[in-house]
Amino acid sequence: MLVKTYCAAVNGLEVATVTVEVSAVKGEKFFLSGLGDEAVREAQSRIYSAITINNLHYPVKRITVNLAPADLRKEGSAFDLPIAIGILAADEQIQNTMLSQYMLVGELGLDGKLQPIKGALPIAIRARAEKFKGLIVPRQNEREAAVVNNLEVYGMENIMDVVMFLNGLSNPEPVFVDTRKEFYEHQEKFDLDYADVKGQESVKRAFEVAAAGGHNLIMVGPPGSGKSMMAKRLPSILPPLSLSESLETTQIYSIAGKMTREDSLISQRPFRAPHHTVSQVALVGGGTNPQPGEISLAHNGVLFADELPEFNKSTLEVLRQPLEDRKITVSRAKYTVDYPCSLMFVASMNPCPCGYFGDPTHNCVCTVNQISRYMNKISGPLLDRIDIQCEIQPVPFEDLSKLQPGEPSAVIRERVVAARKIQEQRFAGIKGIHCNAQMTEKMLQEFARLDDETLETLKIAMHRLSLSARAYSRILKVARTIADLAGSENIQREHVAEAISYRSLDRGDWAERAL
Repeated sequence: MLVKTYCAAVNGLEVATVTVEVSAVKGEKFFLSGLGDEAVREAQSRIYSAITINNLHYPVKRITVNLAPADLRKEGSAFDLPIAIGILAADEQIQNTMLSQYMLVGELGLDGKLQPIKGALPIAIRARAEKFKGLIVPRQNEREAAVVNNLEVYGMENIMDVVMFLNGLSNPEPVFVDTRKEFYEHQEKFDLDYADVKGQESVKRAFEVAAAGGHNLIMVGPPGSGKSMMAKRLPSILPPLSLSESLETTQIYSIAGKMTREDSLISQRPFRAPHHTVSQVALVGGGTNPQPGEISLAHNGVLFADELPEFNKSTLEVLRQPLEDRKITVSRAKYTVDYPCSLMFVASMNPCPCGYFGDPTHNCVCTVNQISRYMNKISGPLLDRIDIQCEIQPVPFEDLSKLQPGEPSAVIRERVVAARKIQEQRFAGIKGIHCNAQMTEKMLQEFARLDDETLETLKIAMHRLSLSARAYSRILKVARTIADLAGSENIQREHVAEAISYRSLDRGDWAERAL
């Protein structure tokens, strides 16, 4: 008897429907075709144990399983459940009437318990697009998949639950998740707040400008000056995620297996802070079984690189193209996948190897050459892609001892959101452009025009600081954001002056100032 069940294969962010064709005829062998990886080929032993332990009959027949389309690579253990159900249906232990209405995914334990899988959300989206009535997933993935409306999602504990449901012996209720309610309830809850940061008003202003325009930022300062503290609070002033952005981000986390049983939709912008020992594959994605890297996990959020010069230089250089294109293409011999990575890149570093150059409370012991070598660990092209560069000094004791808290994140966020709304209106008719940091050179000519006096100010700064053409564009983008925060339609001289002050690393006099 020939039976068909349905599941899905996830490759990158692409999901393809897979038809599991099972034939059971006279004989004794088991055959599996369809370009499955090692985990798929090992399914037979798990399925045999799950079926027999649950007092079901494993047919003593010639069983042939084909995963169609056969030329599409299948990876992972999510095919266990549809193959097992197909075998039982081919042996007429399961009625065939409902199999065409449901997509099934799940890994089987030896006792028949369903184990969680990766990619439940994009699979659910695919099931709805293919007009399936419902999706059967492991219990741990039910909330994640149930955010997709117009699709019945059933979370099952073990294979017997699935068998009884398909045979009409049980009538479980589909999982319901009030997506909008849960999404908006958690958008304003932050554990970290800028009210905890005392002093550092100029650096907090730089973070506000960066958040308002989606700009990349780097901080340079001695240890203990608050670099990591302020970076970790950046998500609290970023504009709230939209539902579409949340869905994109949640899909990436689902594919990476980062969702927990309680998760449905990610409601806050992600903040990723990989250690400086991170490898290139872990940063950009890929591997034997392609997985999103840290830059994709930070999609629609923040990627924070603490102690930037300590990262491997070749690892840092792979960031250059993704920061420009806002996507990463991972090409290997057996696959090519695209992952999105529209993010804010925030970095911090010490000004010298000992960390105390420029610190009024400590003496720097580094030589001019040591400082130059340390700063040169960060390439010019990478620095050019960072719009805002600011110096930070330790907070004096007088400011630390003040009981009065700083400006709360909620107040800063209001100004950021107001500036972003201006940018949304400005770029309403332009696809793929949402903030000033994404503007092209052609857009700068239209939206960042300068009057003669302001242009002369910028010209003098370009000559004195020997700024590159890319730095010129960055200054215009930041100036446009500062003008938006001020509610100004045109860029004024003071806006450009503030933007120029955020190019401190371009001044090239770090070593000389050590003398």
